[in-house]
This record gives sequence, C-alpha cells and structure tokens, in this order.
Amino acid sequence: MDVTKLAEGVAAGDRRALARAITLVESGRADHRTAAAALLARLGTVRQALRIGLSGTPGVGKSSFIEAFGMMLTGQGHRVAVLAVDPSSARTGGSILGDKTRMDRLARDPKAFIRPSPSQTHLGGVARRTREAVALCEAAGFDVVLIETVGVGQSETMVAEMTDIFVLLLAPAGGDELQGVKRGIMEMADLILVNKADGALKDTAMRTCADYAGALMLLRKRPQDPEGFPKAMVVSAVEESGLEEAWSGMQALATARRQSGWFAKRRAEQAQRWFEEEVRAGLLARLTGDASVRARMAALGAEVAAGRKASAEAAEEMLAALRAS
Repeated sequence: MDVTKLAEGVAAGDRRALARAITLVESGRADHRTAAAALLARLGTVRQALRIGLSGTPGVGKSSFIEAFGMMLTGQGHRVAVLAVDPSSARTGGSILGDKTRMDRLARDPKAFIRPSPSQTHLGGVARRTREAVALCEAAGFDVVLIETVGVGQSETMVAEMTDIFVLLLAPAGGDELQGVKRGIMEMADLILVNKADGALKDTAMRTCADYAGALMLLRKRPQDPEGFPKAMVVSAVEESGLEEAWSGMQALATARRQSGWFAKRRAEQAQRWFEEEVRAGLLARLTGDASVRARMAALGAEVAAGRKASAEAAEEMLAALRAS
C-alpha cells in the first residue's frame, strides 16, 4: 500500500481515500497496523474539528436526529463527518451497519461523510479505532465530527473520552425522574436533548425536559463550564425544531472551554489516555500471539472450568509465570 499517496488523498478531502484509510486503521493485521501508524504520523494533527459524541438508548432517534442536525450544519457551510458505531453479534461477530440507509439524505450530501463501524468486542459504546477514524476525518477537512454510539445505556461513557462535547439524547417519558440523578452517563453529559418533542408527545417532552433540568441542578457544577451548563433542551428530528438552539448551546460551550484553556488541556489528557490504552491493548495482543502463553492459558482455564483451581488463583499463577519469563 502506498501510504504517501493515501495520505495525499485524505488531506485533499478525497472521500474514497478517507474510506480506505479508515478501513486500514480498523484492520487488525500487523502489516496494516504498521501502515496505519505511518499514515497517521504523516497526516499529523494540524486540522482540528469540533468532536461531538451522541449517546442514547436504542429507539430514542439518534440516527434521525443526526441526519436532521447534519443537514442543518451542511446547510450552514460546515463539512460534517458521522462515525456511527453499530453493535456486533456476540455469536457471529457480524454487524448490520445500516446507518447510511437510515440517513439517506445526509449520505447523499456532498458536504457529509458517513462511516458505520462494528463495535466488535470493544465496550463503552464505541469501536476500538474510532479515535483514529476521528483523526482521519479531521485531516480530510471535516470541521464537525459526530460520533454516534451503540446505545447501551448508563455505562456508555467511553465516547466522552474522545470528544469535546458529549450529548445525551432521551425520549419523552423514557423513565422515572430518578434516572436524572444517576451517576455515570448522566454526569458525563454536557447537553441533554429530549427528542420527539412533536405531535402528541410535545407536552410530555417538555415535562421530561423540565424534570431533567431540575435533576441537573442537583449535580455538582463543573468549573470548566459557563453558567447554565450542563443543560436540558427539547428537539424534534421530525419537525427539525430546536436544532439551531442545540447547536448554539454546543458552540457556546466549546467557545467558553477554549477561552478558559480547558479545551486544549482536555485534548492533551485524552491523547495521553488513549496512548496508555494502546499500550495495554498491544501488550495483550503480544501475549495472546505467543503460542506457549496460549497453551498455558488454556491449561489453566481447563483447571478452572473443572473446579480444580479458583479463577483468582489461576490468574495469579499465570501472571507469576509471565513475570518469570
């Protein structure tokens, strides 16, 4: 693979080159990983987009919202990249990857790029290489990158570690008001958007928004945020209402964070955290690639399954063997 030519294509905004580059960084082959590292190093980090993570339970209307929101942004002259992470089957490992079908208008927009990716075995609502895909979209000249997560619920906070703004989408009357004070995903959210505020659900959506706005007041205010954040708002992807207000809120939050210096500090912390994550993943891959280690793991696993060893005892024995080698 000609990494130099591929890098030139990505930097020029070539959508095919970008798609090939993301395929390359998502590959687990050793030679592809080497080429991907060279590609990312060549592209550098000169261009930076506003990274927005969007999470919410299945059925809340994430894809519908992203399409309406993305169309509004491209209409304003922005170039929008959407990285949609789909759940993978625990049995077959396959994914449907139907986001382009659900966002058919945005998929046809020349100022937009949609890339569905399987979550595979990675937890936290995102794929393992999503962060590298974000860097490629930035290098291709997209100024807004939207990351749609799997939608697994309260534990889906990994996306907050790779984005500048974390948006939580909720449905009207989706749960009791106690949900609003739960830790985890709620306290990570910068903006809570109650979707489907239209038709017969409009009044319910307004009440749900008020409940969550009250719940947010019980959470400790984050020092890096301006007054009024995090906040709850209502939107309708069907009627395309509330989108401008949501975008204004995101811009105001990003501007305030840049001016305070928190924005750059957060990006640096995220980069360091993902470096550490890559080291851990690399060490694990190296261990599982060693035939003798796999054999020892299989032998100890069989003893645990037969009840002859406790799992903690077997794990300690395995670690001791690795330290000795």
